[in-house]
Formats: sequence, structure tokens, C-alpha cells
Amino acid sequence: MIGSRIAAVGHYQPARVLTNEDLAGMVDTSDEWITSRVGIRTRHIAGPDEPVDALAAQAAGKALAAAGRTAADIDMVLVATSTAIDRSPNMAARVAARLGIPGPAALDLNVVCAGVTHALATADHAVRAGAASRALVIGADKMSEVADWTDRSTCVLVGDGAGAAVVEAADEAGIGPVLWGSVPEMGHAVRIEGTPPRFAQEGQSVYRWAATQLPVVARQACEKAGLAPEELAGVVLHQANLRIIEPLAARLGAVDAVVARDVTESGNTSAASIPLALSKLVERGEVSTGDLVLLFGFGGNLSYAGQVVRCP
Repeated sequence: MIGSRIAAVGHYQPARVLTNEDLAGMVDTSDEWITSRVGIRTRHIAGPDEPVDALAAQAAGKALAAAGRTAADIDMVLVATSTAIDRSPNMAARVAARLGIPGPAALDLNVVCAGVTHALATADHAVRAGAASRALVIGADKMSEVADWTDRSTCVLVGDGAGAAVVEAADEAGIGPVLWGSVPEMGHAVRIEGTPPRFAQEGQSVYRWAATQLPVVARQACEKAGLAPEELAGVVLHQANLRIIEPLAARLGAVDAVVARDVTESGNTSAASIPLALSKLVERGEVSTGDLVLLFGFGGNLSYAGQVVRCP
């Protein structure tokens, strides 16, 4: 068996920025109310002419360019999303068509906010098993399309965007073993249901689960990689809420790590949040090539998945 690595990353966000002040004109809220509870100040909102696959293709194109690869080099496309409105063709096939990727395996994964870490593990497994040589792993969500813009407890959270990674074979493992699982009996705590579909959650239940259970699970992801949290150079958690991210990172014990806080400017972009935040850390030089970074997704289905990767 061979290893796999992340060769490059890329991200994309729509041009329109929605501020807390803008939201205060739409629902009964304020900048102070939002920042004190979730730490979000702005979020990007896609227009009607920007479907999920368009966001995904933009991010994927940037990752391909950064890796020095073309569409012809890809033989697997994995898109993590929970905001695909149509059942078929799936987002992976739509993205492949937009980019001109010839004949790839094209799979969607709906594990909501933990989707991209599940997709990254799936790509790693496929490459190491010889089922794929080079994969595009994309997290993309258009949460604005499923938001209830009259509910101040949820609409203040969401944003739109996409992040992508090129995963390819390597002589050494650049993607550590995944630790994943779920609490399916608590799946009702985060929902996108109905016609039309709408995002809703039981905020206190999710917060208690994240605060009490996830620090242990995140440390176990490090243990599976054979390292201590103190050895991490970066921590990229699902960008759900700053009041979850900061205590979780502190309890993890990664004392020397850069902690991604992209939620403050992007909001909760669901499956897009981890690759989006990682790509920004790379772009700004806050993490360097070869650095050990924990990626840890959690949320809908009360699912979680995490692995330690070497930074591209």
C-alpha cells in the first residue's frame, strides 16, 4: 500500500458580504447579540446564479492550479455537501462536467458539517487501495438557500462558500488515519428538512455535545496519528461557532498551534468550512508546507470525523 497527501488547496466565496448590521435590518438582532453568542461578524452570500456546483468548481479550479495539475489528471471527484437540491445528477458529476474532467468516479457525501473530513478519508482510502491515483475533495454548501431568514437563532449563523483539496499518491502518508463516528439517535439536533428544505437546530443540545464529548474525540484523532496535540502546528475545526471552537481547541491542548477562526468572517459554511479555513491559513502563510494540522469536522447527524494531515 502507498500513502496519500494533500498536494494543494483552494477556496472560493461569493462576492456579496452580509454584515451583522445588515441582518439587524432583517430580523430582531444586533451586532452585539450575534458576536457575543457566536463570534460571527460577516458572511458571504451566493446569488441565484451561483449554485453549489459553481461554488465547488471555483474552489476546485484554484486547487488544481495550485497543484500544477489539469482536469485530465483527476480520476475521482468527491463533493461533500448537504445543500444539493436536485437528486441527480449529483454535485460531483456537475463539478466534473464544469471542469472538463474525463470519466472520473463521481461521488457526493452528505455528512453535513463533517462531510469534508469524511470525503478526505474516503479519498485517502481509495488512493492507498489503488482505486484512484488523484482525487479532488471538495466541501461546498449554499446555506443561504436553506436558511429561515425569519429565525434569528439560525439565520445569523450561515454563509456560503467552497473549499477544495487535490489528494494524490505519495511515498509517505501525508493524511493520517481517520477517527469517525456519530450519535444517530440525536440526529434531530441538526436538521435540513421539509419542502422547501430549511435548516434548524437544537442549539443547546449541540453545544453541550460539542463541549463535553468532542475534546476527547479530537485527542483520539491525534493518538491515531501517533502524536501528541502539542506537536500540532495548526488546528482547523468545523467553523460552527467561535464559542465552541476556542474552548475545544484549548481543551485539546495544542498549545503551539494556530487555530483557525475563519467563522468570524465567513459564518458557518457547513461542509465548506474546514477546507475554506485551511486554504486561508495556507494562503496567508500561517501554516507551512509539511506542518502537522488537525482537521476535525462535527455537526449534523451528530457526526464527527478527524485526521492529522501534513500541510501542502
